This record gives sequence, C-alpha cells and structure tokens, in this order.
Amino acid sequence: MHELPVTESILKIVIKHAEKNNVRQVVAINLQIGKLSDLEDEWIQRYFDYLSKGTLAEGARLKIERMPIMMQCSNCSTSYETEASNLGELVCPACGGKNIALVSGREYYIKDMEVQ
Repeated sequence: MHELPVTESILKIVIKHAEKNNVRQVVAINLQIGKLSDLEDEWIQRYFDYLSKGTLAEGARLKIERMPIMMQCSNCSTSYETEASNLGELVCPACGGKNIALVSGREYYIKDMEVQ
C-alpha cells in the first residue's frame, strides 16, 4: 500500500508541470524506477487511475522502466551493475574489495510526459 503516497506525489508533480505549460491532456508518463524498489507497477497504475479522475492526467498510461542496481567500490571507486540476488556477497570486480556502497536502485523519477 506504500504505492499510494508515491503515486500521489507523482500525480502532483505531473499536474503542476502540465498546468505550468498549458497542457490540455497528459497521455502518458514515463517513469524510471530502480530494481530494488518494491513498488509494484500494477498498483501504481491502479492508484494513478483512481487519483487522476477529473484531472488533466485522467486516463494517462504509466510507462515504467526498471533501472539497474548500481554499486561503487569504496576502495578503488569502480562502479558496476549487479542484481538483487547478488547483494549478500558483493565483491568489487576490479580490485576484489568488499567495501561496497549502493549508488542507485531504490529511486523513482518522472522521466518525461507525453501530452496533447
């Protein structure tokens, strides 16, 4: 159910920018969501459909692109992509170090909107 406040936030941002730019109708919203995020695509769309009724974003389709999990070695500064299943045993592919930090994978962004 944590999708609800996130979806409310997305809708507020979309409406704000659409009104600022004299948009008549928002057709689609392109989102980027990190693979570590536990936000469910289906629920974000359901909540969006419900919350956007009566707004210029009503009927807009959410296009969700899952972004990779990026890590960075604190020893040699090498950045690399990994999968969630590997998070328990991370080793830097460049130097073998185990002092690894998460760079991205939990975030969500509004990339852009398709409008009329």
